[in-house]
Amino acid sequence: MKAYQKAGVDLAAADEAVEKLKPLAKRTLRPEVLSGLGGFGGLFELNQSKYKNPVLVSGTDGVGTKLKLAFELDRHDTIGIDLVAMCVNDILVQGAEPLFFLDYLACGKLLPERVEDIVSGISEGCLESGSALLGGETAEMPGMYDSGEYDLAGFAVGAVERKKLIDGKRIEIGDLLLGLPSSGVHSNGFSLVRKILKDHKLNLKDILPGTTETLGEALLTPTLIYVKPILKLLAEIEIIGMSHITGGGLPGNVPRMLPEKTPEGFVPVAEIEKSEHYNSWPELPIFSLLQQVSGLPDEELFPVFNMGIGFVICVAETNEGIAREILTKEGQPVFRIGQIVSGNKPEVCWK
Repeated sequence: MKAYQKAGVDLAAADEAVEKLKPLAKRTLRPEVLSGLGGFGGLFELNQSKYKNPVLVSGTDGVGTKLKLAFELDRHDTIGIDLVAMCVNDILVQGAEPLFFLDYLACGKLLPERVEDIVSGISEGCLESGSALLGGETAEMPGMYDSGEYDLAGFAVGAVERKKLIDGKRIEIGDLLLGLPSSGVHSNGFSLVRKILKDHKLNLKDILPGTTETLGEALLTPTLIYVKPILKLLAEIEIIGMSHITGGGLPGNVPRMLPEKTPEGFVPVAEIEKSEHYNSWPELPIFSLLQQVSGLPDEELFPVFNMGIGFVICVAETNEGIAREILTKEGQPVFRIGQIVSGNKPEVCWK
């Protein structure tokens, strides 16, 4: 063990980290979990009384270069929420309830307190999404990462009844697009964010105009998790399409929920209201600043950032009122951002 430690791997620190993580995982457990943290594999028993014909839905993702800002600010307690959010929001799009989550953390030097901070965020994200933190892996790899840096990846599994699987095939002309606001930049586009910060010499400790928080705090605001309000909505009305707005923004992600043709044979187009910027939903201060200092037009920003909308649902116009009522009761703001019209190919067009 001494030889291994001289090579840069501290087994004692790894054991200490595992002990710190056990209570963080334990608080997320669901009744279906059959194993505790530390085994070779996590065990999860699917509730057969809840599903007649279940389909498992899985998703994996990371946090990207948002981690660079966490390193710079030495703040690591929220980045795990981003990790969970990126995975569970993706599988939610198809109507799946997240069941469990696994994480992978790789670092150059294992610091148990930092690992605890990171996993505390993962644990919080699991609680917010109702998923169990079933297991994970922490790898200390000296020489692979710079001092103080690490990388994160995650994997979520959910389930949905086959007949309730959402694939967009029932989308029709005239259906409405409802947007759920983002909390900020979420977890994509940070390579451009960092370039703007560097090119225009922005200080992360400066107050973001229009707010009481610093620019760094605004940028590290974790990705919102939309699971609970959407599952509540799914239990009450039919949602015919959903999209998680990540890399690619609205233009790149909304078309992913559109079928090639509607049941009537029309080609659906998502017409989104953004005349004179985006009047159908509030403009967030962080995007105002990024656009102002960079001078980049909407055509450059909308395909990169969520621009204030983190999740989009498609519903029949007759269901708009009840959808608003349910989401509002759940504390989830919602905006009517557009509708489905007929066009030449499934895409986003701007009104």
